[in-house]
Amino acid sequence: MSDSPDAPLPSGLRILRGDATSPQAAGPKIIAHVCNDQGGWGKGFVLAISRRWPEPERDYRAWHRERAHNDFGLGAVRLVQVEADTWVANMIGQHGMRRGSGGPPIRYEAVASCLRALAAHALELGATVHMPRIGCGLAGGKWERIQPLVERELLERGVRVTVYDFD
Repeated sequence: MSDSPDAPLPSGLRILRGDATSPQAAGPKIIAHVCNDQGGWGKGFVLAISRRWPEPERDYRAWHRERAHNDFGLGAVRLVQVEADTWVANMIGQHGMRRGSGGPPIRYEAVASCLRALAAHALELGATVHMPRIGCGLAGGKWERIQPLVERELLERGVRVTVYDFD
């Protein structure tokens, strides 16, 4: 990993130290993160999002509440506009929440589907994508498995991506 703010990895992925809720780019931006499929919002990166904007949490909770009548579920993505040029992508890539020894709740196939849908949104908006190391916190995923998904589903489709490591 490079500490230089503009040094991309060989794949073209930029990794910066900083806050993913404050994307370092001009133009349209999408902040992407992984949510669970249980309607739970209250730990991890979502707290940083909610401190900054109430809309993503409100939308996620309504999306879950009305799930019998919409696409809420693993692999689904909803974009929520939070500023004139900024959206938050709530991506359902985690089944349940970490409890006991049932294994990590991350679902890599769902994350790949989310990223594929995210690429279409980003290309339509002409947006760059900004994220923490998605799926690697409470979801229990491994970055070694997530990074190739980001590269295949976003970078190879021409979407510029910046990952933020919080100080």
